[in-house]
Amino acid sequence: MIRPRRSIREKLVTIVMSTTLAALAVSVGTVVAYDLRSYKSALLNDLATQAELVGHMTSAALAFDDARLARENLALLRSRPSVRAAAIYDDKGALFATYVARGETGAFPARPAQGGRRVRPGGTETYVGAGDEVVLYKPIVENGDLLGTVYLRSQNQMMERMRDYLVICACVTVLALFTAWLLVRRLGHTITTPIDAITNIAREVVARRDYSRRAPRISEDEAAELVDSFNAMLTEIEQRTRALEDSNREIAREAQERARAQQEVMRLNEGLEARVQERTAQLELANSELELAIEEARNANQAKSSFLSSMSHELRTPLNAILGFAQILASKDMPTTLEQKLEFSGHILKSGRHLLTLINEILDLAKVEAGALSLSMEPVLLAEVLGECEGMIAPLAAARGVRVLFPQAPAARVQADRTRLKQVLLNLLSNAVKYNREGGAVVVDCAQPAPQRLRLSVQDTGMGLSPEQVAGLFQPFNRLGQEGGTQEGTGIGLVVTRRLVELMGGEIGVTSSPGVGSVFWIELACTDAAGGVADAPPVARAAAAVADGLAPERPATVLYIEDNPANLKLVQEIVRFRADLRLVSAPDGHFGLSLARSQKPDIILMDLNLPGLSGFEVLAQLRREPETARIPVIAVSANAMRADIERALAAGFARYLTKPIDIGQFNEAIDTVLSARMRTTP
Repeated sequence: MIRPRRSIREKLVTIVMSTTLAALAVSVGTVVAYDLRSYKSALLNDLATQAELVGHMTSAALAFDDARLARENLALLRSRPSVRAAAIYDDKGALFATYVARGETGAFPARPAQGGRRVRPGGTETYVGAGDEVVLYKPIVENGDLLGTVYLRSQNQMMERMRDYLVICACVTVLALFTAWLLVRRLGHTITTPIDAITNIAREVVARRDYSRRAPRISEDEAAELVDSFNAMLTEIEQRTRALEDSNREIAREAQERARAQQEVMRLNEGLEARVQERTAQLELANSELELAIEEARNANQAKSSFLSSMSHELRTPLNAILGFAQILASKDMPTTLEQKLEFSGHILKSGRHLLTLINEILDLAKVEAGALSLSMEPVLLAEVLGECEGMIAPLAAARGVRVLFPQAPAARVQADRTRLKQVLLNLLSNAVKYNREGGAVVVDCAQPAPQRLRLSVQDTGMGLSPEQVAGLFQPFNRLGQEGGTQEGTGIGLVVTRRLVELMGGEIGVTSSPGVGSVFWIELACTDAAGGVADAPPVARAAAAVADGLAPERPATVLYIEDNPANLKLVQEIVRFRADLRLVSAPDGHFGLSLARSQKPDIILMDLNLPGLSGFEVLAQLRREPETARIPVIAVSANAMRADIERALAAGFARYLTKPIDIGQFNEAIDTVLSARMRTTP
């Protein structure tokens, strides 16, 4: 059966109408689906927010069994016309208080129902669909205890909204298809007429073999390009005959050119031999360089494998003690005495500090390698730094039975970063103590080998190092040549030490004799710049403020905005031992702002990574409001990079405390900020 031939006009109409219909179906369907989904999500989120606010407002009423207060809180929902009914159930599932909008029935379920669940920061919500209504059950949780359940029944206009969209889609589709049909009927001839003309000319050329005919150019579009191509094809056919006549002469000419080319190739071959020899020598040199690069890459891979193996062992060792003793303390089947609890807590604290030291060493090496470490160069009084190092290294030396001898306080100053210089000296001193023998000694000396240069040396009476060990001493993960030794550490401390010294414009070196000991030394530039006497420590200033009669007569209110329950519990336990402080807490930024406005705390502790509003956004809002603008805010965050700290301080935070929290630094920061607030408050 022969199918009827369809014209281009009919095909064009079919294509345009089909394309229009498909585009309308996809676009309108997408818009409708997105709007319905957004409406449903907005409805559920709004309902959940209302339930969470009602839960916070009625938690006190549930706690004190005050049904009247709960009903008054529920009555505030009359400002929400979409909420038809609401109720509060107590922790046993009994109906506690109700609210019914005007014109609505007051039927409530006897107990909270179960349905679809969504997980939100406030707890687990239960949604129950009921035709044109949606019901939400929201637990009321306070300090981890279930106080009751919020019941909200709201109007659901999903089906009515969908019916409206279907009517609109049908009308839009009919109107669009009708408009497309009119446009194709009126404008289609601009496409079909040029194509019909080209078809007729092509049919005549094929029938009469008259290649001199040319198709007329009657438009300026793709059809015109087709006409030009057709005419060019006819012209090419006419030219082919003349081209065949000239082909013989062209072949003879090409033969002559080929002969000349062969002669040129022979000439080039003679010069190519010399270039091949030169290139061979270059390749041999490149191969030798490649072998060196391969060897360096192999060494880098070995260093990487050594790093991963070392990190796995070094990080798991303190974690084993932390988790092991923590399990014993948390187990009900393994009762412990008070002395054992103190001993186990000491092990956990020691292992945690060691783990933090390992992480800091790795981060220091990464920052140095990336060139992201910034130094604050200034004249540093050497006597002060040595005094601080002596106080910090003395407990470690006493525990190992090692005597540490410091020189008398030198009056010299060196150009350095004070913090990094102390880090360098502490690393050299701790290595000298750790790798010393029982009853050994560590001697710190200060000398001036050249004008404007000062040398600090740390000498130990350990086992010493061989020349091979000294050669690889400043390589990453080489623990002072003690491969497989029992000393803790990552083996990257000396790498960081050397690069810190170099960044401060100094030099570092070592001399060692096996069986006698080692001497590590650093040289830095001397400076004559006068430096002021260091300020009294913040804790001393806070104590002086109390001695001057500036101590508060009432407990200072501390607001802690933190979403992590474990971190909140830790701060609660710390503050519990201070009678001069009263702690209130908020799980997110919005609630924290509300408490700040109502409580007017003396100081605010704030986590930076909060749900909803970040710590920076909360701080900005506090500073915009006159009643909270002068409240000092301390950042408490696990972001310990220098850039994060500088950004927070520039944003207006009074202090910056990093997690894990050091209790001494925590109390010192609280005392310092409160003392400054008392001095500035009229």
